[in-house]
Amino acid sequence: MKLYNVAILGATGAVGQEMMKILAERNFPVGKLRLLASARSVGQMVEWNGRRICVELACDEAFEGMDIVLGAAENDIAERFAPAIVKAGAVFVDNSSAFRLDPDVPLVVPEINPDDVRNHKGIISNPNCTTIISLTAINALNTDSPIESIVASSYQAVSGAGAAGPVELMEQVEKLGRGEQVEPKVFQHQIAFNVIPQIGGEAYAGYTSEEMKLQNEGRKIMHLPELKVSCTCVRVPVVRSHSVSIVVRTKEKISVQRARELIAQAPGCRLVDDLAAKSYPMPLDTSDQDLVFVGRIREDLVDEKGLNIWCCGDQVRKGAATNAVQIALLLTQI
Repeated sequence: MKLYNVAILGATGAVGQEMMKILAERNFPVGKLRLLASARSVGQMVEWNGRRICVELACDEAFEGMDIVLGAAENDIAERFAPAIVKAGAVFVDNSSAFRLDPDVPLVVPEINPDDVRNHKGIISNPNCTTIISLTAINALNTDSPIESIVASSYQAVSGAGAAGPVELMEQVEKLGRGEQVEPKVFQHQIAFNVIPQIGGEAYAGYTSEEMKLQNEGRKIMHLPELKVSCTCVRVPVVRSHSVSIVVRTKEKISVQRARELIAQAPGCRLVDDLAAKSYPMPLDTSDQDLVFVGRIREDLVDEKGLNIWCCGDQVRKGAATNAVQIALLLTQI
């Protein structure tokens, strides 16, 4: 079996650590694993799959001899090192949004458009977490009849804002329980016992950057250039796993029963849809695993060609780290 030298850029962050975990879980054929981070993390020793690995400084020379680089860093870091990664002959599977809409960079969800991986020129982008979860949930419908529009509201966990998000939520809950005042730092407003209907800055006509991703990325991933999406993204006081309410309008009507059949058989999905038994997707059930749970499937009462769907998925795993490792596995099969 061929082994691949793999580097993780941003290895000490939440997504980078999850990537390490998933590489081991999925028995990725790793030869050498290089963990790269900023100067403050250099020298840390990390246990991985029976090995002790020392965290190294992210620099241009660090990518020499690597076959695949998994990016778990912010846009500026991805943009800074992408040229060096490509020059070194490695393929950069990047989790940031830096290259997602670049026409020369494939944007891939392996359950939806795996063949796009073949078109890479050294960089492959991992989509936004909410985009991955939503499209994985509804892609099976698109195979039956083209999706024309989506109206969605996302309920996004605090860990989507990084490791500091859950810390702030828990600290606020404790302080409020003691009757103390809280001062938001990570989020714009108090997040404990509250919801915040803004993620990202304004991008277009009152929509935030996060809200526009589902349309812009969805068109590219699903090969639906005319897809229309209206989205509202909300931060909620949940630690992990994003939830999305979606109204899907297809070209031809799809019945509820047919939708259930399609989704039940769709890769990456689990149908959890029994209202009478109080069985439906919830963040607590979907955290720390890779399937997108889909349920509450029902006819839309406004549009006869519409279906209402509720889905949940772990945004750290399937929404980021797992999807990147799945892309890397596709590269080993080319």
